[in-house]
Amino acid sequence: MSTETRQSSSNIYVSMEQLRKLQFFAKGFSFLPKQPVNSILSGKNVSKLRGRGLNFEELRHYRPGDDIRSMDWKVTRRTGKPHIKVYTEERERNVYLFIDQRSSMFFGSVGKTKSVIAAELAALSAWQISSIGDRVGAIIFNDNEVSYVPAKRGVAHIISLLSALEKKNKQLKSGQPLVSSQQSFEQALIKLSQICGHNALVIMISDGYGWNANNGSVIKKIRQHNELISCYVFDQLEQKFPTMSQMVVSDGQQQIQFSSSDAAVRKKYQESLQQLVSAYEYFSQKHGIPFIPINTVEPVNMQLRNALGKR
Repeated sequence: MSTETRQSSSNIYVSMEQLRKLQFFAKGFSFLPKQPVNSILSGKNVSKLRGRGLNFEELRHYRPGDDIRSMDWKVTRRTGKPHIKVYTEERERNVYLFIDQRSSMFFGSVGKTKSVIAAELAALSAWQISSIGDRVGAIIFNDNEVSYVPAKRGVAHIISLLSALEKKNKQLKSGQPLVSSQQSFEQALIKLSQICGHNALVIMISDGYGWNANNGSVIKKIRQHNELISCYVFDQLEQKFPTMSQMVVSDGQQQIQFSSSDAAVRKKYQESLQQLVSAYEYFSQKHGIPFIPINTVEPVNMQLRNALGKR
């Protein structure tokens, strides 16, 4: 197979070799609470990451220099002597990757498909998180199935996770029937809510298709006890409808032919898509969820650096 053919193939389906190589590009960004001033994760309009969380260690008498915010006022009032609660920081936390591999992701007009970009983004995140000792797990879902990878540490575990992701990615094919995007998205969210617990970091990697107010309530529930980051994967053709005298669109079962040269058709499409994206972004911002757009053209590691690292 020629180099050009291999490159073209890797733009459509991801390979294990491709995902393992990204270990060497997972630098220049992080998901830790301390962020560069220009990072999307810092600023007035987004939530601060909680970090790894705290474990209760002991209750003891107050000593000069102790932080008064750690005072246990109930015990102090009951005993008549000042007491404080002592906590230790967790050495590691759980990070869950929510990875969309549905039919809507199997699309790319220039560069790579959204499904490949999502897989690369997940791999970069997994390698970076693993490098600082945190546990990484995943929810990997397509139109009909939700797969769960428990959160663990270590290179062997990351390779196992990426292998499951590669398998899901290669199940995608053109012309396969589409199921309800709302249903598949909601099923994956429900599974996520069942396993993420408290004080975890959840990195959602999706094109947002199927999001609505109903499954948004599941996201809000998860957000109450965890930190979320939303990585919105999009293709430029979705943002700008092409002008064609004859266009055929199919959902895998039925197809329709029409002219996209009609200005009214293009306007209606643009407004419909913009409404969906704006609502998804507004929902994220309203609930303190950082919103990171990721396109299918630029290298994913550079996009993460621009969003989360020093520029």
